Amino acid sequence: MQVTISGKLVLFLFSLIFFSKVSAQDTKLFTAQVFDVTDSSPLPGASIYWEGAISSGVVSDLDGNFSIQVKTLPARLVVTFIGYETSIREITNRDLSKPQRFFLKPEDMSLDEIIIQERRPDEQVKNLETGKVTVPIATIKQIPALFGEVDVLRSLQLLPGVQTAGEGTGGLFVRGGSADQNLVQLDGAPIYNPSHFFGFFSVFNPDALEEVQLYKGNMPASFGGRLSSLIDVSLKEGNNQKIHGEGGIGTISSRITLDGPLFSDKSTFVVSARRTYADLFLKLSSDPDLNSNKLNFYDLSGKVAFVLGDKDKLTISSYQGSDLLGLSDEFSLGWKNWVSSVNWKRNISEKLFLDVEGYHSIYTYKVALDDDENGFDWINHLSESGVKGMLTYVKNDSFQAYGGIHSQFYHFAPIELNPTGESAIDPFSTSPTNGILNNIFGGFTYEISPKFSTEAGLRWGFYNQVGKGVDYLYEDGVPDPDALVTDTISYNTFENIKFYQGLEPRIAFRYLVNEEFSIKTAYNRNFQYVQIASNSSAGLPLDRWILAGTYVPPIRSDQFSLGFFKNFNKNKWEFSVEGYYKTFKNIIDLRNGAEVLFTDQLETEILTGDGYAYGAEFLLRKNIGKTTGWLSYTYSRSWRETPGVSEGLKYNPRYDRPNDVSLVVNHEFSPYWSAGLTFVYTSGQAVSFPIGVYPVDNQAVPLYSKYRNEDRFPDYHRMDASITWKNADKGRKWKGSWNFSVYNLYGRKNPFAYEFREIYNDDINYDSSEDGPIVSSRQGIVMTYLFSILPSITYNFQF
Repeated sequence: MQVTISGKLVLFLFSLIFFSKVSAQDTKLFTAQVFDVTDSSPLPGASIYWEGAISSGVVSDLDGNFSIQVKTLPARLVVTFIGYETSIREITNRDLSKPQRFFLKPEDMSLDEIIIQERRPDEQVKNLETGKVTVPIATIKQIPALFGEVDVLRSLQLLPGVQTAGEGTGGLFVRGGSADQNLVQLDGAPIYNPSHFFGFFSVFNPDALEEVQLYKGNMPASFGGRLSSLIDVSLKEGNNQKIHGEGGIGTISSRITLDGPLFSDKSTFVVSARRTYADLFLKLSSDPDLNSNKLNFYDLSGKVAFVLGDKDKLTISSYQGSDLLGLSDEFSLGWKNWVSSVNWKRNISEKLFLDVEGYHSIYTYKVALDDDENGFDWINHLSESGVKGMLTYVKNDSFQAYGGIHSQFYHFAPIELNPTGESAIDPFSTSPTNGILNNIFGGFTYEISPKFSTEAGLRWGFYNQVGKGVDYLYEDGVPDPDALVTDTISYNTFENIKFYQGLEPRIAFRYLVNEEFSIKTAYNRNFQYVQIASNSSAGLPLDRWILAGTYVPPIRSDQFSLGFFKNFNKNKWEFSVEGYYKTFKNIIDLRNGAEVLFTDQLETEILTGDGYAYGAEFLLRKNIGKTTGWLSYTYSRSWRETPGVSEGLKYNPRYDRPNDVSLVVNHEFSPYWSAGLTFVYTSGQAVSFPIGVYPVDNQAVPLYSKYRNEDRFPDYHRMDASITWKNADKGRKWKGSWNFSVYNLYGRKNPFAYEFREIYNDDINYDSSEDGPIVSSRQGIVMTYLFSILPSITYNFQF
């Protein structure tokens, strides 16, 4: 792949601006950290500015750290944070010798100043980022939830540009991309299946989280490997003063989180656990077909943090989650995630910061059938390990630069089918696949003038598919189900099989029309070297992940975006409009009737093509007051053009849903009572319905059109509501609240699936053993829906 003109242009701009700034006159920085005085937890998003110069202020990062340019000393520094008393301190030259700490005291919250944003009120106007959303955990907890289970990923579906394939699916589809084009990571470690219960819930316990950030536009160059979005989830750190706990007892699961000091006030811990008990209720049933079933999930997470002096900090995080579905003692399906990460941060100087992290992520899934004649165990296992190092240079308030490296190793173990007992099934195993991806990256932000700012970055990836593994050679060099295999090449461990490289430029501009209105535009290119080959778009636990290789090139996307951002009424209201156009290159799709789970020649079942997507996203949000929330509307289209599919004509993937509306409303009636309401409406997903039937062995078999996804499900809409009652706070350590919620308030029967089959005696549940002889028969359509009106109750507590 060649470096394009756009890539060279960004390189030139980067070099020109960077070296011009480095040569500028040096200025001093004042560095400090902001804490909550009650538990010494860091306060991210605090506003810091010199008295009388609020427009040139800065914001604290996730650890409460900040650096602000020093002009003349002594001077008074103002530190503010929503819901806390303002701190004003006089800073002298003596205070520059070592980092300082600010401890803010919580203030009594007035109902007229309830804030749903843990960030600067004018952030969406003044920052450089397009397509980025930070979702406070407090906001997520206020949204009505299925079975009372507060869920991170379901909350993201309420944002513009984010869609789902429907109920019972775990995949998110961001700006026309598929579910596997989202990088979901926990403290820097990727999670390959971020859902429980086939997508009903995510793997993230909200009590254990610090923050959730969604990038759907101009992703920083320090991140890569996916085309459509980054969902960056951070575990919170414990406080260093006392043991604190919170949790909840819900309709189908319970959770508990504990945090506090570990060995001293220099080290902290957080540990969190959650488990469902749906399987315990099944055992109470008198029906033997139900009480022998298994249906459960659990997740455990933990994080420890060590302050190693004034300049160093070390954190260690880990998460493990498991799902199990068992039907009687005959069939079971299960999957597990286990991710761990280590992060070391060092303040090398007042302007230079080092961040080093390592991680390991494992995903395993298994299907078992206990049968004397056809029993088997089907197992798959994949993992990713990585090391990332980044240096950040803060010249002054107007210029920052960063650069680093990121190395990743993928290991996709062989898929194994092993017969059990006296089973007649033949054992089967695929070849393992491995890949090494090395990235170098760099970027900067530069405030050219008070109104005009830019952000640019470059990421360069070098990918090798390596052994141990095999390549099949085909007649005429083209993999095809009917093609003759002419030879098989075996590769030793770490022997190079195929090499790809790709340059990924990113650049963004922001023009500040006035203090409440800005215009932003961005361009970014991404490469993806791992993807899913699946017959479903829903994001199922059995989806088969594949690496780029001899016959499967990496996917490439180019996205252009333009946005207008306006705040009203002293930043109480936000309004934004963002438009985007995205192209895809080398995206895969499956042949009709493809078999992907039980083949070692997967390249014969897939086809490669191109695609494009475009859309406009509207968001109106109210941040302050007794009533808060947002209204969003998205118009979007996604298209694919794949030779061999739909006669070579363009077609929609299943997740193309042109219209999407979301409404979220939260209202505080009093310090004790609050309520939440959500409404969603989306166009029906694109599908292929049969156009007729034909007989085979006296059975009517559906006949499908040669054109893909020409039909649609009915439009999807649903309303949820909740009421929360909090116990009066009388100074007691134990604080509790009750949440009553109703999912699908007006009982809409949204289709989950359609089945085209023979209907006897006009009864879709006809049973020949009980309903007598067949007197009529016809072809019919049977719709399956998952939920009607579904109430739930949850008790939440803190101590």
